[in-house]
Amino acid sequence: MKKKMDNQLEAFLANTKSVQNYSPELKALWYDGNGDWQKAHDEVDHLSGQSAARVHAYLHRKEGDTWNSDYWYRRAGEVRPAQSLEEEWIELVSRYWLKK
Repeated sequence: MKKKMDNQLEAFLANTKSVQNYSPELKALWYDGNGDWQKAHDEVDHLSGQSAARVHAYLHRKEGDTWNSDYWYRRAGEVRPAQSLEEEWIELVSRYWLKK
């Protein structure tokens, strides 16, 4: 199962052709996974929905801005998870892409 998920995540990160068709949340996760935090943040910074707030929270947590990330977790109706950033990223990609 883990190998299958790893393959799916690798495929997600390698997919450059479909990125423009992704939701802003999924684009943000793609950019972040490919090392561009700023572009990732730009995708969700101006949005107000709960799913965008959830990705926004993760990004600020990754940035190290705990106060700001906790604000966005509350906006998303969630709390900061007790997991690594990598595990959180995988959970979010699973939530917005792998389960589709």
